[in-house]
Amino acid sequence: MHVHKQVLTTGDVAKICSVAPRTVSKWFDSGQLRGYRIPGSKDRRIPVDQLIRFMQSHGIPLDSLDAGLTRVLMVDADSSLAHSIREALTETKNFDVTIADSAFEGGAMMMEHRPHVIVVDITLPDVSPRAIARFIQSNAAVSNTALIGTGEHLSQAQGQALLQDGFTHFLSKPFRTTDLLTTIDTIVGAEVTTS
Repeated sequence: MHVHKQVLTTGDVAKICSVAPRTVSKWFDSGQLRGYRIPGSKDRRIPVDQLIRFMQSHGIPLDSLDAGLTRVLMVDADSSLAHSIREALTETKNFDVTIADSAFEGGAMMMEHRPHVIVVDITLPDVSPRAIARFIQSNAAVSNTALIGTGEHLSQAQGQALLQDGFTHFLSKPFRTTDLLTTIDTIVGAEVTTS
């Protein structure tokens, strides 16, 4: 289970349980879902352990706890870059970031974690951008995964080739973490509505 925050808002809980925020407020106000109000405001907060109890007693599958998070898989041999990006992403937003240092490891993690977004360094020796894009498109479990290609000093032409191969976006290294965050937000924002 990958919920990083220990306390959730009604909007977070609504996303996790696939209900309207109003429904969560009703559960809270009727005492079914325990939590607390922030002093001086009407905002409700629900501790994760209370949500888990509520979900178990109401038969809501716990795997939907991941629903509030955007799962990102980074395939990059530069572990210091990958770890600093993971730190930045998990601090700023609801991201669950997994790191692989080879395409082989990335393939295994992709099937296990079913990421929403894969950020892959296309200059890795065992990476064929076209093969990765084809694998994702042909595999129903991950066919909706967005693919961001990165690489040292990628030219516009190389980037366009990636887009033609089936990548969603590309970023030339070195890039700022905020550029990656904006790119992921653009991709995920199209699918995830915030409450």
